[in-house]
Amino acid sequence: MAVSTAQRRAAAARALLLTFLTALTFHGGAADVAAGASTTQALPHRRFEYKYSFKGPHLAQSDGSIPFWVHSGNAIPSADQIRITPSLRSQRGSAWTKNKVRFEHWEAEVTFRVSGRGRMGADGLAVWFTSAQGLDGPVYGAADQWNGIGIFFDSFDNDGKKNNPAIIVVGNNGKLVYDHQNDGSTQALGTCLRDFRNKPYPVRAKITYYKKTLTVLINNGFTPDKEDYEFCTKVDNMIIPSEGFFGVSAATGGLADDHDVLSFLLFRLTEPGQQPPPPESEIPKEEKDKYQEEFQNFQQELDKKKEEFQKEHPDVQAEPIEDFYESVNEREIRQVFEGQNRIHMEIKQLHRQLAMILDEQRRYVSVITDEIAKKGTVAESGQLDSAGHQIGSVIATQQEVLRNLNELRNSFFESLKQIGSVQHQGNPGGMGTYETIQHFNDIKEHLHTVRRDVEHLVQRNVQNPGEKAVKCPEVPPMPSCLSTVHFAVFIVIQSVLFLCYVMYKSQQEAAAKKFF
Repeated sequence: MAVSTAQRRAAAARALLLTFLTALTFHGGAADVAAGASTTQALPHRRFEYKYSFKGPHLAQSDGSIPFWVHSGNAIPSADQIRITPSLRSQRGSAWTKNKVRFEHWEAEVTFRVSGRGRMGADGLAVWFTSAQGLDGPVYGAADQWNGIGIFFDSFDNDGKKNNPAIIVVGNNGKLVYDHQNDGSTQALGTCLRDFRNKPYPVRAKITYYKKTLTVLINNGFTPDKEDYEFCTKVDNMIIPSEGFFGVSAATGGLADDHDVLSFLLFRLTEPGQQPPPPESEIPKEEKDKYQEEFQNFQQELDKKKEEFQKEHPDVQAEPIEDFYESVNEREIRQVFEGQNRIHMEIKQLHRQLAMILDEQRRYVSVITDEIAKKGTVAESGQLDSAGHQIGSVIATQQEVLRNLNELRNSFFESLKQIGSVQHQGNPGGMGTYETIQHFNDIKEHLHTVRRDVEHLVQRNVQNPGEKAVKCPEVPPMPSCLSTVHFAVFIVIQSVLFLCYVMYKSQQEAAAKKFF
């Protein structure tokens, strides 16, 4: 009995020890897994590098240069953006960093806008990281056979496969010639189909190179949310030069688009746990002293010129220079309001002309009705039936035309109300413009309906020769009846003139847009 009790106690002790060791091993493994997961999920440290970036306002200096950047070709810097190429044929332009980038990991955020009048555009825009500056060349305005990486926003379908607009990642070791005929598909390391032309908001591209992996994210430009990115493509095990230049370029061909880059922001990425070097340690002390001395000299000269100017012009008060210039948003809003005002005046004029036509139609219908009442008492039965039938058809046609004109007048009135409400609310870029276009489409449909009805009436009169003898009644005190042919010609001429005027105005606005 004593032996069995001792055996049971020893077995219980062994089970307790085994349970303790198992729990200790499990908690240790769970801790290692948690530590590994936290290390994997940790994000790299980002530091903004202003020497390799640009953005508005005050992007360009007074001499047209961009701080820390150089531009070439047809690029046009302004206060808010760089127009790499205007919407003209056979244009090339580019902008590149002046200094080399020596980061192991980096992230670039590019904000751009590609806009044009056509259904298709050309050729496209490119973002570069290469060992040398490709200031000019045949590949989207930059040099071919580059050593590095290019992210191409291709908007023209060269191979005819209907796979454009597209975003293509192409690498090169300095020996390959870019395959234009196939849109680089034979050399692409990654690609995705995204339409980046004529978006309501600027398109944003986030390009990240971290631990030999290149990732491209795209904000499609349908929302003002700057962080609304979606995945485009990813390239693993990618080797690029350890140092190089960043650049943006664009080109146009037979078709043309405006390629505008609003900002280029570069960030240095460092792995978690690694302390990034402070910015002061990267600049030698002699260079910092030289910059500080130049800044002090420039500040003294500026203060001296201000004092001299105040002595020469004591009555002039200093005003900020920015007040004399309007930004891109202000210019667009002003142009939209001017266009709304012109449309408003044209619709008012058409409204008055329609009112005059309606008054004439009512007068003619009343004259015909009175004439029928007079003829009904004295005409013979056979002639009365024939004439009554013909005049009744004329009256029915006139009433239909009158109804269509009333509907057209109501649509004009609704357009006036919509434009007035848009101008009163101060929101020209939203629903007001869309509603105005819809009303113009309704107006054209009504005009086509009126013309079709009038042509049908004329054709019916020609097909029935016996009806040609029936003429509009002659009433001495009233003007003669308006002929259907004259009315049809009047409506057609007025419609053609109105459409020609609208097309002329749109061409003028498009031509003026090229110089902004």
